[in-house]
Amino acid sequence: MTSNTAQKQSVLSSKEAIERESHFVAANYKPLPVLLNRAEGVYAWDLEGNKYLDMMSAYSAVSCGHSHPRIIKVLTEQAKTLAMTSRAYHSNTLGPFMEKLCRVAEMDLALPMNTGAEAVETAIKAARQWGYMVKKIPDNKAEIIVANGNFHGRTTTIIGFSSEADYRKNFGPFTPGFVSVPFDDIKAIEAAITPNTCAVMFEPIQGEAGIKVPHDGFLSQMRKLCTEKNVLMVMDEVQSGLGRTGKMFAWQHENAKPDLLILGKALGGGVLPVSAVVGTKEVMGLFVPGSHGSTFGGNPLACAVGLEALNVLIEENMVENSAKLGAYMLEQMKGINSPLIREVRGKGLWIGVDFEPGKVSARTVCERMMARGILSKETHETVVRFAPPLIISKEQIDWALGQFREVLREIEAG
Repeated sequence: MTSNTAQKQSVLSSKEAIERESHFVAANYKPLPVLLNRAEGVYAWDLEGNKYLDMMSAYSAVSCGHSHPRIIKVLTEQAKTLAMTSRAYHSNTLGPFMEKLCRVAEMDLALPMNTGAEAVETAIKAARQWGYMVKKIPDNKAEIIVANGNFHGRTTTIIGFSSEADYRKNFGPFTPGFVSVPFDDIKAIEAAITPNTCAVMFEPIQGEAGIKVPHDGFLSQMRKLCTEKNVLMVMDEVQSGLGRTGKMFAWQHENAKPDLLILGKALGGGVLPVSAVVGTKEVMGLFVPGSHGSTFGGNPLACAVGLEALNVLIEENMVENSAKLGAYMLEQMKGINSPLIREVRGKGLWIGVDFEPGKVSARTVCERMMARGILSKETHETVVRFAPPLIISKEQIDWALGQFREVLREIEAG
């Protein structure tokens, strides 16, 4: 890039830069009209220097906060030493990271990947492999039960069992072998199980669907059912895991330990894509050289960052902060008396405010909050998500709640 070009770019306004971006970036998301260029802790700043409180945490990827100093230190030191080898060789960071992750997750073996969707695909392969090798399901007949409203990623296999028409349109044909049932319906799961069922794969709380929390006892009921029917219980905790719900993992709220646990987002400490599938030796031990792989999965840089992200979460009591302040925030949210609000749902620092259809769009609420210095994001047109970094303070939450109440009053007043 020439110095003149760099200088020209540096003087662009946010509006101009966003317009320029649209000429070269294919549309997939619909971002709020803000261009961020710096972030630290729970705050981010736009090109003009306006300050925002982050209430999204990049869908839980920034649970430790933006540019956490310990994570940045490990990132830079490891990058200078050894960043990438591929799994063609051993590295001195993979073993310690996987050991820590297995101990924290109370599991036997782990397989590192990069994105959450890759980890989901890995879990699907692991579950099917167990189905054929251990349960003796006939070749190519294995089935996995999933939930309506699920969001597990964007690969063609995954969108094939999504119940969202927009996610599927124009992308078929899709991979067979998935049976969808209503979320939070243990009887529907039981009815869908056949001799060819190898796994039930659910999010313990559905994030993209609008922070939908199942009834108390659902996870433990599913654990019991899967054990009785000789079916693997697979939990996708890419968003809900690593402290987001006030426990290290959402399954711990009911002691409903899965056979396979899918992790990502926060595992990368807010700086890298890091994911993994963690599970029992009976399932994960079936993998052999050649049955799966990823060039970047488990690279030295990602492993060093992932290990430090786990250490930071534990040593700085972020999970406990999520439990304490999440309960406080949820109580305050539920106490807001507004005709615009239909329901408030959540657990830990993961809250969805569902608005009455036709009275206001969630997008409008997000845009009004952005104007007041709060960044969030709508889902399914009616729900606004609140998922701040787990380092947030009560004072910061109180300020955000005050701004949120003012936004509602403005909208109510017309």
